Amino acid sequence: MKYNKVIHVFIPMKSFRPNSIPALIFILLMVSACNWSSERVQVDVSNIPVDAVKIHRYDNALFSIPLDKLAVGLEQIKPQYPFFLNTDLTDTAKINNLKEYLTNIRTIEFYQAAHDRFTDLSSLESSLTEAFRHFIYYYPDAVLPRVYTYISGGEYDHPIQYVDSVLLIALDAYLGTGFKPYSADGLPLYKINRMEPEFLLPGCMRAMEEAYYPVRYPGNTLLDQMIDAGKRLYFLDAMIPDYPLRFKISYTDEQITWITVNEAQVWAAIIENQLLYSSQGSTIRAFLADGPFTADFSPESPPRLGEYLGWRIVKAYMEENPEVTLQELIDETDSQKILSRSKYKPSK
Repeated sequence: MKYNKVIHVFIPMKSFRPNSIPALIFILLMVSACNWSSERVQVDVSNIPVDAVKIHRYDNALFSIPLDKLAVGLEQIKPQYPFFLNTDLTDTAKINNLKEYLTNIRTIEFYQAAHDRFTDLSSLESSLTEAFRHFIYYYPDAVLPRVYTYISGGEYDHPIQYVDSVLLIALDAYLGTGFKPYSADGLPLYKINRMEPEFLLPGCMRAMEEAYYPVRYPGNTLLDQMIDAGKRLYFLDAMIPDYPLRFKISYTDEQITWITVNEAQVWAAIIENQLLYSSQGSTIRAFLADGPFTADFSPESPPRLGEYLGWRIVKAYMEENPEVTLQELIDETDSQKILSRSKYKPSK
């Protein structure tokens, strides 16, 4: 499935040369002119009563205990970290397992790097406090989580988890592209690029999104899947409206530029090839599967083009229908209704 008609009109970033300044300026102006943040999500949360977030550093507390006093030290910090230590600390087997974890060369390397990189989390605490204000704005009866950091030793699939009103952050999954164990573990570059500290805040709110917007079966068509993915990205907009889009959708700056320029052409390819209502797995994977880029388009394209287009449709729908609340958007199962009422039509 190759979209040859469209590829010819795409403008790959690698084609830019120093003498193509007019084209470059045109594209940069297009990107800068885009209003990534919807007016609908620019709400006043200054009066929302939320306690300032305090991140509890289980990683530091645990690794500061002398190994020869591990059992005693664990009992001392147990009241502060019941989620991790709500167990029988007199059990020799459990103590030995924890000692193996603390003396593992890999674990020590990950902890030391996290300790050096994240000496101060006050900025993240402030950002989470503001995000939680937005969360309570939309979910006034919700219970906000306590936030803990820990060292996973390489938990790459789910580095941030929301469990039983607890938000768990594996700091060692956000040590930056220069952290050598990432590549040594065989992680592809496109995933390593997302392991920078800037992805921490969106990761936290996405974990909460998964709890309050659980997995559903949105339908079998590409449109259904696109709208569902777009809703989830719009949820992040509502929680962290001023945060850069690229960190919420996990694109590079170049990929943001690419889709900004080529959005209309991608949409035209979907329509012209009659893919919007396709339920073929290969079609849905082509537009929603993760990877370094969308294979059927240009190598400069971002992955998950369906997610981006779904977000643009949902964003337009919410702008066109100001009476629709965030929860009503999430509960709406008619993807065709959302598309029709969005009046989505990307400009060429």
